[in-house]
Amino acid sequence: MRKLLSIMLLLVAAAASAQTADSVVTPGAAASEPRPAPAKKWYESFAIRGYMQARYNRLLETNPDLKCEQCDKSWGANGGISFRRIRLIVYGQLTERISFYLQPDFASAPSGSNSLMFLQIRDAYMDLGLDRRSRFRVRVGQSKVPFGFENMQSSQNRLALDRNDALNSALSNERDLGVFFYWAPLVVRRRFSELVKQGLKGSGDYGVLALGAFNGQTANRPELNDQQHVVARLSYPFAVGKQIIEPGLQAYSGRYVVAKDQLSGNVKHHPDLSYADQRAAASFVLYPQPFGVQAEYNVGRGPEFNPRTDSIETRRLHGGYLLLNYRARYQQHQFYPFVRLQYYDGGKKHERDARSYTVREAEMGVEWQPSPHFELVTMYTRSSRRFEDYSLRNNRQRGGLLRLQAQLNF
Repeated sequence: MRKLLSIMLLLVAAAASAQTADSVVTPGAAASEPRPAPAKKWYESFAIRGYMQARYNRLLETNPDLKCEQCDKSWGANGGISFRRIRLIVYGQLTERISFYLQPDFASAPSGSNSLMFLQIRDAYMDLGLDRRSRFRVRVGQSKVPFGFENMQSSQNRLALDRNDALNSALSNERDLGVFFYWAPLVVRRRFSELVKQGLKGSGDYGVLALGAFNGQTANRPELNDQQHVVARLSYPFAVGKQIIEPGLQAYSGRYVVAKDQLSGNVKHHPDLSYADQRAAASFVLYPQPFGVQAEYNVGRGPEFNPRTDSIETRRLHGGYLLLNYRARYQQHQFYPFVRLQYYDGGKKHERDARSYTVREAEMGVEWQPSPHFELVTMYTRSSRRFEDYSLRNNRQRGGLLRLQAQLNF
């Protein structure tokens, strides 16, 4: 016992001696205490990525007068090979709670101009985390308004070449200047991220709950009244066995002011050009593992040209779409065959005279990904579109066309 106690005392004394020796810094010797981590260089606080989309829409075309201004301006007569998008995204996490996102598009075309390839801002916002994990965060700037699943889904991930008319008619370019509050548990934030990274065509992280206020004039347009729109969205991705299902509800309300540069000379309108702009929508998504379903429908009211009275009136609108898709993998290749049906009856407030639409359209196609850096989409569209304003009367166009898109991701 005495030997054991002696050995223990010797060990304690040796440890104490070592600790004392480590705490003494002799001249010219390095301190043993860990040094603080060096501050990040400015170029270590952000990253750069992007994508490009080149299209041709005129194969097997049966009607050159069949067009879709909001979808793709290279539809129809004189539409050749075009760049639909050229996006360069700069983003970064500056501190634990502060991040930013900047996305210009180099393929923009000014309304009413024949010039192409203009630089225009799509996103420019900051995210401010209200807790360390940013489960609660506030977004300030120009960004997507949380209304609709397909509107939130990046064009880089979407299967159909254009967003559906029914919900996309709510917001030109899906964006506006505003302030938005997002909340989601950490496990759901990770799930939102994985749905995109794993090639399941997710929408990205726009929270389980979203609340916001925005100007209401759509992206890159100035505010024209002193009343902001308000929006709310609730969406949750449930794991059911190996499947993930995401239902959602959303709605917004405000008053939209038709800009004078959107008016024909003799069209009748409200004296203040202000119209009620209100919508509600339901979404349902079954992610493709391997079969997928995506469906949305919205109802509401907004400005719409009435050809019977030659006036812009507040009128009811409704419509939606159903998309069925499948994911197949062979070695490094991925294939996504899909079919989409859509219908819309209502106005498009941001087009000439709040142009009136009735759309019935069927599309089928396949996306092929031989590499994460390249995608090719082939899609056949069969469409019936009535689109009328003060100058376009009794304008119903029907036809079909085969569309191609090559996309580079970098």
